Amino acid sequence: MGNTTQFVPGLEGVVAVETELSFLDTAQGEIVLKGYDLIELSKTKSYLDIVHLLLEGTLPNDAEKKALEESLKKNYRIPDAVLDILKLLPASTHPMDALRTGVSALAGYDENLLDRSRKANLNRAYHLLGNVPNIVANSYHLLNGEDPVEPRQDLSYSANFLYMITGKVPSEKEEKIFDRSLVLYSEHELPNSTFTARVIASTLSDLYGALTGAVASLKGHLHGGANEAVMEMLKEAGTVEKFEEMLYTKLKNKEKVMGFGHRVYMKKMDPRALMMKEALKELCAEKGDHSLLEMCEAGEKIMAQEKGLYPNLDYYAAPVYWMLGIPIPLYTPIFFSSRTVGLCAHVMEQHENNRLFRPRVQYKGPRGLHPQD
Repeated sequence: MGNTTQFVPGLEGVVAVETELSFLDTAQGEIVLKGYDLIELSKTKSYLDIVHLLLEGTLPNDAEKKALEESLKKNYRIPDAVLDILKLLPASTHPMDALRTGVSALAGYDENLLDRSRKANLNRAYHLLGNVPNIVANSYHLLNGEDPVEPRQDLSYSANFLYMITGKVPSEKEEKIFDRSLVLYSEHELPNSTFTARVIASTLSDLYGALTGAVASLKGHLHGGANEAVMEMLKEAGTVEKFEEMLYTKLKNKEKVMGFGHRVYMKKMDPRALMMKEALKELCAEKGDHSLLEMCEAGEKIMAQEKGLYPNLDYYAAPVYWMLGIPIPLYTPIFFSSRTVGLCAHVMEQHENNRLFRPRVQYKGPRGLHPQD
């Protein structure tokens, strides 16, 4: 019997998962997280609030939030042997590859690795949320011949993360804006990396393996790597005029312009990008330098007029991270770090109501061939 199932390239529009975690309601322009609007959450709630919401199911009260932060602080340090592994990587290693190696190595330190219960996975999620920022920051320092930066227990989760990257304690505004970026990146339904994690988890593989695969997925420029590409363009151009010229040239040559368009937000601006645009305005006003904002707004106008494309989150997150003093190669690792909570929640949900992913193909090759006698 032949395969008569419809072929959908890229699985576009195909519903592959039932979830209670998040949903992109394009008709209403809303990103739903456990019943809440993500944009509304980002205006009043912190990343730790989102962690509690996705992993525990509710927004925390003050006591729950404090307990969560203390739990994460206990997991800030990574095993010395993992640092030793990272030290052995060649200096040419991309930070996403170092991150993938570090996350994978953590599995060896889990004494209950075969336990797939919710309690065991929840403990792993908190462990990973504490460890991943350390791996992100210190793998970069080690690759650049620098000493690791010790985490600081006296700083908030987001302030400590930013401190470990830059070596400087952030201002209150910098901490708030960085935290908001983590909120906006935290969970986004079923992009490639989340689907990858769920496919791996559907074999009953462990949380570390699922997240290791997600790192590899997120590295690509068509997914997480776009934020790095955006900042490289802005740096290369340097001025509004040269950035406009660059974009027109790319469009003439039919080159893809990173930071624009989205498989889901096709006819409107990614609502998360609007929040990062406002954050960029705040940083520009504080530092007295509006050049990046002016360049980005000029690019936004050109792409809307010429291609009907609008900015996605990466377009405005990139200059925000630049103004926070974050090295460009860390933009995508930070994306992964913030998405760790969403990935963990999806893997847990997959394990709790599992069915192995096993799609079919539409075969286009030859038939009826026979080997020579």
